[in-house]
Amino acid sequence: MHKYRREARQLAWYDQDGEPSSHNPFKKFRRRPQRTNSMQLEDQLVHSRSMGDVNLSQDRRRRAEFNGDIEGPAYAGTFPPVPTESYEPAPSNRSDEPINDPATLSNKRALDQESVTEKNQNGNEAIESTAGQTRQRKGLFGKFGRHKHDEETPASEPDDEKPVDGPKFTFASQIRATILNSWINVLILAAPVGIALFAVGVNPIAVFVVNFIAIIPLAAMLSYATEEIAMRTGETIGGLLNASFGNAVELIVAIIALQKRNVLIVQTSLIGSMLSNLLLVMGMCFFFGGINRVEQHFNVVVAQTAASLLSLAVASLIIPTAFHQWSDSKTDNTAAVSRGTAVLLLVTYGCYLFFQLKSHIDMYNAPSKKVEKRNKKSGDASRGIARIGKMTARLGAGSAQEVKMTDGDDEPEEPQLALWVAILTLGLSTALVAVCAEFMVDSIEPLTATGGISETFVGLILLPIVGNAAEHATAVTVACKDKMDLAIGVAVGSSMQIALLVLPFIVVLGWCEGINDMTLNFDSFEIILLFVSVLLVNYLIGDGKSHWLEGVLLMMMYLIIALAAWFF
Repeated sequence: MHKYRREARQLAWYDQDGEPSSHNPFKKFRRRPQRTNSMQLEDQLVHSRSMGDVNLSQDRRRRAEFNGDIEGPAYAGTFPPVPTESYEPAPSNRSDEPINDPATLSNKRALDQESVTEKNQNGNEAIESTAGQTRQRKGLFGKFGRHKHDEETPASEPDDEKPVDGPKFTFASQIRATILNSWINVLILAAPVGIALFAVGVNPIAVFVVNFIAIIPLAAMLSYATEEIAMRTGETIGGLLNASFGNAVELIVAIIALQKRNVLIVQTSLIGSMLSNLLLVMGMCFFFGGINRVEQHFNVVVAQTAASLLSLAVASLIIPTAFHQWSDSKTDNTAAVSRGTAVLLLVTYGCYLFFQLKSHIDMYNAPSKKVEKRNKKSGDASRGIARIGKMTARLGAGSAQEVKMTDGDDEPEEPQLALWVAILTLGLSTALVAVCAEFMVDSIEPLTATGGISETFVGLILLPIVGNAAEHATAVTVACKDKMDLAIGVAVGSSMQIALLVLPFIVVLGWCEGINDMTLNFDSFEIILLFVSVLLVNYLIGDGKSHWLEGVLLMMMYLIIALAAWFF
């Protein structure tokens, strides 16, 4: 799932060539440059075959042997030369009169063979002499002849052995790549405003709203910095980085609420984040991705594995809750059961990481079936046929001389940030998220004290929007591009990471700090909501296919939960 999340971010943040521009508010302005070298550049060139590629003497001798007296064009079997260069055909030594004498024909063939040998030898010597010469330096030193430095320079060096120059990082480029790379970063200005409002002591509702808005772009920048650091590491380290910072906002909010002994906000925010990913995010992916398609396909094995882990996560919450309500023991051992269950969930998450990144990595790389979009209007069919005809004509005109053309989409991408800039961006964004989250959590109690809104609604519905906004836009964008494996990986993977990593970690952290109220004993209302949601999701993704109606079902389920949470 972590690999899917990384690929999904790349597709959602950067527009691909030949694709319409997406409406993702977190989209980056510039496409990430791709790493290349001279060999890759050479492979991407169009190779043409012209008259210089054919040995004229050998070609003439072959035609003379097989055609006899019938003589074809002077340069049969070749393609026309480049139009911009003028070319005069070499004079032919053949006479216009047919050769009927066998002896004369035999002598002619011998002369042609000698001339071919002589030309090959002369050509090889010329090539060797050219290869032995070094390329003279242009400019001032080239005008005054060779120098000692040129004599000590090796004659030639293969292109693939030359070091590839890395990206040039400047102060302006780093500012553009961090702050000025997306329109959503304009909302970062809300961070200092929210801090100032809290320091002044204005209305708690204003403090909550402003800091709520500020965390959204900061979470996106945190994800961007994580991706930049992960590009310099291997697949395993990159997966661990995504595991650590993939749900950093939810983790930070939960830790701050735990320090303030607000266990209800901790529990409801984590459950709400799981519900948001499973119902709202996945529902919108199914709806917007399938609205122009009959159905969409995704890796059913990966989906079933994620569904099984989600079922285990729900069971790990139901069992401690049921134990607390129905246990006949005189001593309350709910905290001990919760802590033991949390440790086992962390072990399960470690096994899942090994399963995904090591033992069964090929299973997560299996491609899924793609489905073409449906035509919306009657005129789309004729326009599509005309577009295909235009493309075919263009390809037919260009393929007369094209021999090989390789696609460079699979080339590794170059980072846009220097390593120290990426680490600094990650640290600053994490710190700002922590500050804004603390002020936002502090304003929850005055916000709910008026009775206009409940803490359950704030935790289940509002707080998950903060951490899931960037991932939400990413998942919907890739779903519209028919990359359902990536969309499922973002939505289900995020929920699974909260259930198997963030929630057990918070329980263990409360254990270490002596907060006995932080257990896996959740409210029955929250457990029922999570159970029916996971049940519906497991049923819908079990067949490896989706359509827009399934998206409507998931979104309607989320709206019903939001309505119930408002009046709870």
